[in-house]
Amino acid sequence: MIARHLLDLTLPTPAENLACDEALLEWCEAGGYSGDGILRFWEPERHFVVLGYSNRARQEANFDACRARDIPILRRCSGGGSVLQGPGCLNYTLVLPMASEAALESITGTNRFIMERQRDALAPLAGEAVGVRGYTDLALGNLKFSGNSQRRKRRWVLFHGTFLLDFDLALVAEVLLPPPRQPDYRQNRAHLEFITRLPLPARAVKDALQTAWSAPRPLELFPLASIDPLVAEKYSRDEWNLKWL
Repeated sequence: MIARHLLDLTLPTPAENLACDEALLEWCEAGGYSGDGILRFWEPERHFVVLGYSNRARQEANFDACRARDIPILRRCSGGGSVLQGPGCLNYTLVLPMASEAALESITGTNRFIMERQRDALAPLAGEAVGVRGYTDLALGNLKFSGNSQRRKRRWVLFHGTFLLDFDLALVAEVLLPPPRQPDYRQNRAHLEFITRLPLPARAVKDALQTAWSAPRPLELFPLASIDPLVAEKYSRDEWNLKWL
């Protein structure tokens, strides 16, 4: 049976937390990790906007609102849409070897494989039907509570996402603009007509995913020294975060 490692680690700053995901992927791809995969959890202590890799910042974020609330705008290394992070938003990260599952050999196969497992893990706890909507959303009915994205290397894939739990939904509408690209099921709805909270505590979500991904063992060694250089060279710099306005 495949047994993966668990890393429940929230670093002090938004930039460090984004850099940690990339550092884990690069470490695995370079052969520094020899296990079956890593499941990470983290929960931010402050609000910040995260752009998808190719998003144009001024099309996604309300700069005036972000500035007024001292909410920084960062960019992640994976694709997908822009999100607001903050207290009450649980993040998870999976770093998996493509050779471990045939489905992981393609983008669409990876989306389907991971999203269906996430759905099946949470559905018994949610109290109502959980569905995979669009390509990488989880929803209660037509209301989204989880967005997800991936980045691929030659041998390993990074797949990460968010769960809106005890989260300030109104702030999403304040600091994020209507996205230029939308899944069909959104039907041009405003943010507050499209998103919802998953009515579960973070501990219950973590336990469900840890079981679903067979991650009983803590990851004791990981590339902590690689995080600060990524922050200095990329995640703390406007040249990266705002490179496409």
